[in-house]
This record gives sequence, structure tokens and C-alpha cells, in this order.
Amino acid sequence: MLLLSACATSPTGRSQFVMMPKSQMVVMGVQSFQQLQDETPLVKERAMTTYVQCVAQAIIDLPSVQKASPDWEVQVFDDDAVNAFALPGGKIGVNKGLLKVARSADQLAAVLGHEVGHVLARHGNERVSQQFAVGQAMTLIESWMAANNTAYRQTAMAALGVGAKVGVLLPFGRTQESESDEIGQDLMARAGFDPRASVTLWQNMAQLNSKQPAEFLSTHPSHKNRIKDLQSNMSRALALYDKAQAAGRTPSCRTPGTAK
Repeated sequence: MLLLSACATSPTGRSQFVMMPKSQMVVMGVQSFQQLQDETPLVKERAMTTYVQCVAQAIIDLPSVQKASPDWEVQVFDDDAVNAFALPGGKIGVNKGLLKVARSADQLAAVLGHEVGHVLARHGNERVSQQFAVGQAMTLIESWMAANNTAYRQTAMAALGVGAKVGVLLPFGRTQESESDEIGQDLMARAGFDPRASVTLWQNMAQLNSKQPAEFLSTHPSHKNRIKDLQSNMSRALALYDKAQAAGRTPSCRTPGTAK
């Protein structure tokens, strides 16, 4: 398998561990999107699809997003789960259930900007590279244990488990989510959507999931800390929003009457 250098830098300046070539990530993204379409029906409400595609298009048209992929596909799935995603290869999926929480075009843009932010920051590559590295470490440790005293097996496996779950994977997941919040807020503002809606969105999310587990047990930031970080970036995002509005970027996407 062809691998890239592990040294890279995210759009926010963070050092990254990425090993997979972009072409391989594109193939994985396209195949995953096709599988989702094979398994989940698309919504039949034309107004809903048109609305989501309108919001997505304003973000897709940004130069930085076009650089990642010049040809994006946006689909709305007939699924009540509150979810959306973007994949390498220019694929965006939105579940209709998301529209019960993202209640305006600005709030939906906050979600889509966040998801596209994952693609721009190569977070998928990081996760795949990370899993590959952990898998290789597991193989090496298993080989070592087979050739040495098995009394150390439990200790060695426990050490690897803690390292994988707490020392690497969970903190990294929170970092990626926070980074995508920042990138996504900037993207929505540059596209002409009000970045203050990103805070409202996560307030809606908090109401939906008031029993969220403690942050240190989750791969995602707590709603409270997420909102705090978005507010910290707000002055910059509002400046980008004002500039976009002055340049005539004023998306007009009609919200469907209901999200049935």
C-alpha cells in the first residue's frame, strides 16, 4: 500500500499524522457514499432537497472548498436520525431528521460548514492513518508476547488499550471536532450565512440531548465548551460575514414548511 509522509499541517496550523494518499481517500469516500445510497432511501420531498442543496451550494462555491473537490454531490436521506456528513471525493449527505434541529438556513449552514471542515482538514485521513498505526502496533505487541513470557500479556494489552482509547483516539477526536467547528464557522460566514446561528444550533442540540455524557468520556466536546469556543471565534467570523454580505453573497434558501 502506498503511504504518504506522516507530517502534515491542518488549515488551523495543527500538526497532523496522515499517511494515506488523497486518491485512496477519495475512493473510500465515493464507495462509502454509494453504499449509503444503496442502503438508505432518499427523501421524495423536492422542496426539502432543493433547500438543502441551496445551502450546501453556497458553501461548495467557496474557493477553498472547490480546491478540495471541484464536483460535489449533495443528497438528503430519508432518515430521522439527526446527522449529516461530508466525505472525501466531494460527497455530502444530510438526514432529514437534522432539519428538526437545524431550523434555519443559517443553522443548517453551520452543520454543513462543520462537516466540510472535516474534509478540508483531512480528518478522515487522520483517523484512517491512526487506525492503521494502532493496528500495526497491536501486531508488533502480539508478536512480542508470543516470543516472551505470557505473564506480561495482560499488562501489555492494558497499556495498549489505555494508550489507544485515552492517550490518542479520544483527545484527538475532540481536537478534530473543535477544529471543524472553527473552520465551519468561518466557511459559513464566508458564504454569507450568519455565524451567530452556529451557537443557536448547538443550543438546540443541547436541548435535544440534555443527558450527554461527560466530555472526558466522549469523542466530542461538551455542548457548553463547544458554544464557548464558537463564541470566542465570533468576532472574526462576523467580520468575514460582513465582508461576504458587502460582496453580495446573500444566499436565499427557502426553508421547507415541515421536515416530515
